[in-house]
Parts: sequence; C-alpha cells; structure tokens
Amino acid sequence: MAPESSDEACVETGLSHIALSVRNVDDSAAFYARFAGMREVHRRGSKGKQVVWLSDLRRPFVLVLIEVDAVAGRLEGIAHLGVSCESREEINRLCELAHSEDRLAVGATDAGPPVGYWALLRDPDGHNLELSHGQEVGAAVAEARRKLAHARRKPARASTAKTTGRRRSPSAAPPWGA
Repeated sequence: MAPESSDEACVETGLSHIALSVRNVDDSAAFYARFAGMREVHRRGSKGKQVVWLSDLRRPFVLVLIEVDAVAGRLEGIAHLGVSCESREEINRLCELAHSEDRLAVGATDAGPPVGYWALLRDPDGHNLELSHGQEVGAAVAEARRKLAHARRKPARASTAKTTGRRRSPSAAPPWGA
C-alpha cells in the first residue's frame, strides 16, 4: 500500500545533518564540492540569507550551510567535519590544492590505526575539514552492530528478585549500575 502523504514516504531516523553558519553559501558550497565531493541537494531563501544542503549522495545525511552576516562558533581546534578519501594519493592531491588556496591547516600525517592518514583544511569561514584514509570507522560500526545483534539473540537473564526470592527496594540501584 502506498503512503498517504509525502511525510510517511520520507520517515528517516538517526543523525541526518550538521549545520554550519557561513558568510557566503556559494563560496562554502564550492569549497565542500572541491574538497569533500559534496553536491547541492536543496536551496532556499533570498540573496544574503540562503540555506543550502550539501550531500555526498552516499547516505541520507546533509551538511547545512546557513548564510549569516557574521560567523560565530566555528569548528576549530580539534572540532572538525571528517571526510574519508579513497587513497593517500587523493589526500596528497587535495592538500596541494588546499595549500595553493591557503586552506591547508595541517598537512598529511600518518597516525596509524585506527586514525589512519589524515590532513586538516580550513573552509572559507575557518571551519575545520579533516580528510582521511584508513580510519577504521566502518569497522568499528560493523563490530558494534555485530555485538548488538549477538546481545539481542541471547535469552534474557532472570532478575535478582526472581532468582533469590528477595524483592529489591525501589530505591536500590539496578543490577547494572547507575
């Protein structure tokens, strides 16, 4: 049976976006297209007050660029967006391009597993973009999914009250802590 409304057809759960304030959505969109392979999937607003959604078209997740007069609260220091690249050579090529545009913050570095090979760039508003290859994010998520699936298959353990015949007081901490 077909959904009755477009809302029903697009129900998604999980992390869906991150929003950044930017001074010029066109400059920022061009940066993320060049260095992160992102494409515009939505735009609204009027000149000087636009909102643009960018996506790598691989998952239902967007980077939302919100045009403002002055950017406050940058992703700087260790805060960053992270993008996985296909190879070290791709990171090196993008680092050269970023250097030529004065956007390279930290050159390519091999940190070994699980961090991998990475570099840090600055977008037109000073937000950090990390490029990486060999980070073990996918492996870590797959392992967590495997453990969760395994835990769901285990039969539930009897509670302390059932196995000892004693009732737990309502103020007592649950058996798993906290």
